[in-house]
This record gives sequence, C-alpha cells and structure tokens, in this order.
Amino acid sequence: MLENLSLAESDQPLYRRLADAIADRIERGEVTAGDRLPPQRDIAKALGINVTTVTRAFLELQQRGLVEARPGRGTTVTNRGSEDANGFKSAPSDESGLIDLSVNRPPTTAYLDAVAALLPRLSKDRRYPALQDYHPPEGPAWAREAAAAWFAPVAGGGDPGRIILTDGAQHGLACVLGAVAERGDVVVADSVTYQGINALCHSRGLELRGLPMDRDGMRPEAFEAACAQWRPKAVFLVPSLHNPTTITLSEARRRAIVATARRHNVIIIEDDVYRQLLDEALPSFAALEPELTFHIGALSKCVAPGLRLGFVIGPRALMGNVAAALRIDCWSISPLTALIGSILLESGTAQRIIATQCEELRRRNVLLRAAMARFDIESHPTSTHAWLHLPEPWRGAGFARACRQRGVGVLSADAFAVGREPVPHAVRLNIGAARSQADLSRALEILADLMESGHLQIPGMV
Repeated sequence: MLENLSLAESDQPLYRRLADAIADRIERGEVTAGDRLPPQRDIAKALGINVTTVTRAFLELQQRGLVEARPGRGTTVTNRGSEDANGFKSAPSDESGLIDLSVNRPPTTAYLDAVAALLPRLSKDRRYPALQDYHPPEGPAWAREAAAAWFAPVAGGGDPGRIILTDGAQHGLACVLGAVAERGDVVVADSVTYQGINALCHSRGLELRGLPMDRDGMRPEAFEAACAQWRPKAVFLVPSLHNPTTITLSEARRRAIVATARRHNVIIIEDDVYRQLLDEALPSFAALEPELTFHIGALSKCVAPGLRLGFVIGPRALMGNVAAALRIDCWSISPLTALIGSILLESGTAQRIIATQCEELRRRNVLLRAAMARFDIESHPTSTHAWLHLPEPWRGAGFARACRQRGVGVLSADAFAVGREPVPHAVRLNIGAARSQADLSRALEILADLMESGHLQIPGMV
C-alpha cells in the first residue's frame, strides 16, 4: 500500500511532506477508502524518521479529512461523503502564516460592533426575564414573530405559526430530514453541493444521489428522470449563490423543478442562506410551491455564523413534525440567541450589517476578477465565495494541497461531490474569509502563479 514511499524535496516540514506523499497515493487511488494505513512505527522505521514526525503527519491527514483514527481499528482512509472526509470544515484554521480561504466567514466586523453596542442595553429589554426559562421547541413566540416579519416577502406570508427557530441552517436541515425522511429513502441534489447534506444523509441512513447540472444549475430534465426512476422523498437545492458554484437558479428553472415536484409529490428542501446577499432575489421555492417546500434560512452567511440562528419555514401541516425532531435533538434553541437575533432584525441592524458586508464583498470581488481575469471562474459581485475551474494538468485535491504548501487554504471539489458522480476539477475560494483585502490579494497571486506554472508546481514523488 505504502511500499517504496519517498518524500519530495522541499523546504516544507518533514511531517507535511510525509502527509503530502500519503495524500498523493490516496488521490491516485493506490490507497482507497477503508484501507488501513501501516502502523506509525513501521513507517518511521522504513523512512528512517522519528515516530513523532509520523504522528504529526497522520494528524495533518485527519485535518484534511483524508483519514480517521478509531480505537481498535488504527488509521483508515475515509469514505467520500462521510462527515470527516474531504475537508468538511466548520471553522477557519488558526495555523500561523496560512491565509485560509476554505471556510465561509464574515468579511467585516460589523456584527461584532453591533453586538458590542447592544449588550449593555440587553437587560433593559422587556423580554430579558424570559432568558432563564424553558421555551417551546419552535422557539419563543416573540422571536418567531420577528422572524415572520423578516421573511414575509420570501416565505411564510408573515405567519409565525409556520416558523421554527434552529441553531443555524445545518440544524434546521437536520430537523427537516428527521421529520420527513426515513432510513433508506432517496434524496437527490446537485452533483456538487453543500457538504452538510452529504454528512447528514450518511449519518441518517438516507441515500443521497447527485443529478447532472450545467452552468445554470440543476437540469430540470435530470430531475424529472430521477423522480421517475428513483421516486425520491426530497430534492435538496441551494437556489441563490449556490454553494460552491455561486449559480443562482433562474425563475424558469425554479418553475420547471416545482412542476416536476408537484407531479411526483417530492418535497423541496430549499437552503437559501445566501439569499440576503443578492441585490434582487428571485421568487423562492416556498413562494412558488408553499405546500411542498421547506425554506431554510439563517443569519450565518449574511450576518455572522457565530450567532447560530436559523429558521425553518414550511407547510403548517408538517411543522409539528419538525418541532418534534428539534425537541428530541435539543429541546429548544438558546433564548439568548433568539433575543439577540430578534433585536437585530426588529431594529434594522441586521439589514445594516448585511449592507456593510455586501459593500466589502463587492470590493473583494473586484480584486478577484482582476486577479483571475484569464482563468475560468464563476462568481457574483456580492458572493462570499467563488468557484475556480482549474486548467490542465491540475486536479482539485492536488491543487488544494499545492496551495496549502504555499500558505493558502482552499477547498477541493471533492468535498462537495455527491456519491460517485464525476468530480469537477475545481476549488472553492472563500473571498470573505481572508482577514484583509491585502491578504486576499496575496492569496490570489499565489493561486494565479500555481495555475500558470502547471506541472512545474505539482507535488509528486521523487
């Protein structure tokens, strides 16, 4: 499996060169999912290096999502689609010297500034005494009223009875799947899509299948064929600034997908967390088909992920099931989170934060378009991320590894691939994640240099 393993010559630390060498074997398919890596002492002896170095290399591979270590099983290569595989990351790296563009985060401190001004006044709010009590699983009534008003133009018609508050969009997605799907059910999605749906379906025994897409998003005829062949329980969509490709589905495609969902009675799960970043948003699936659609929103991408406030809006007849799933999971969300979020929504502060974020994202996207003008990249003026199609001979995982060696973190298309669908040769760049515009510019220069260098930069075996 790792016979004749050798390390490339470079100025990188020895443990990282070893991690790269093993990752290269995994990428080439010489080491496959489920394979157990040799004991660390055996690798150390074969290469004439310290066991501590091998241990650090294994930890690096775990952080990249390529391997997992479990008691009694040793260290094995992960399956694509498992929650730890392919860099499914939920927090930016704190590694010194790394410009991490692999995780979405706010491009400004507008949220922190707003909370700093809010906290001294929080105890004066009439709802403050309720913070010490239990609350119903769907969330405090006053918080649902604030959310209903916020989402009235999008979904729910301003009805608080159709809204459930969650600990972010991922939690909302988990509650919806728990309410509507059973082990063995089929869920369909784009062939590359938000990583969290992969992890959730895998953990719940649901069969997630990817559908062909083009530069305009999911192909309606592919959805029609999937419904006829597989009879899926639900279709999962990210219709606005799709993660990772930034595609926004046209109204025509939305209506075509809705028509198919009606014919086959397929539930639509609409993850629309990027909607607030668009200047002009299209009709939501929840507006086009409210009786089949669960609209999932959150303040994570437009305000701040640290707030952990999400929203599920769905058919009244099914919301009780979602509330029951949430109650089993965590009883109810924190009322402190609900109160802070409600005040931000009611006062107009949330909208001002979003406007500030969008202004900064526009500036960063100008830098992106200038640096990547000669490459194939999908982006949007106010998107938090971009989708970079790689020129030959690059492949996603190899490019991401080369970027990390040069001090830039990006996420390969492998992280977003559904099932065994072909993986695009692409990476996602989170331009909002850079700590400054200067950091972003440096990172983009490195990426451009790597793409132009081609084979000269591809890490290989010596």
